[in-house]
Amino acid sequence: MKRPLLPVVALLLCNLSLSAAEPKVLFEERFAAKPGEGWTWLRENPPAWRIADGGLEIRVEPGVAGNVRNALLRKLPDRSKGQFAAEVTVTFKTPPTNQFEQAGLTFYHGGKNAFKLVHERIDGKTYIIPGKVATETKTVQLRIVYSADKYTAQFRPDGKGDFQTVATGPLPAPGDDHLAILCYNGPADAEHWMRFEGFRIVQVE
Repeated sequence: MKRPLLPVVALLLCNLSLSAAEPKVLFEERFAAKPGEGWTWLRENPPAWRIADGGLEIRVEPGVAGNVRNALLRKLPDRSKGQFAAEVTVTFKTPPTNQFEQAGLTFYHGGKNAFKLVHERIDGKTYIIPGKVATETKTVQLRIVYSADKYTAQFRPDGKGDFQTVATGPLPAPGDDHLAILCYNGPADAEHWMRFEGFRIVQVE
């Protein structure tokens, strides 16, 4: 009597499902000596950034979104061709003290700020913005999932556990899309540094 094939078929289907769920890595930045090919600086201030132990560290200088210094820009894949995610881990090397002192990611469309996903100090506490979700760790992993018409902003404390969704929203039609690693609203009279590592762009189902 022949054995039934159902367990074998189920195992094969399970393996195919797990394989399909794995995101395809399109770009990964290791920050070995300097930012790799494809990055450009917006208002670069060389003394206020450095590479250390596989991470990018940027001093949080005074300023706001419109005049931020040392924003590191990268052109994004054409989102009309699928769904993608950009991820980076952000650490406050120095505890933030200024109102709205922040670090994270900003999505630019046509050279203009479309939305941001940042770790930010507001009224003496820290939050993930958008969503204003309170945080207790100095390190967070930020993740933006985006497609032709919408985005989902997520984070997880210390890069552990499941991603928590903090906001979703619409996006304009695909076009000149860039993502920036940045920080701003820092103090003028003290050196505060933010650390960025583990940046990657993946294609997701």
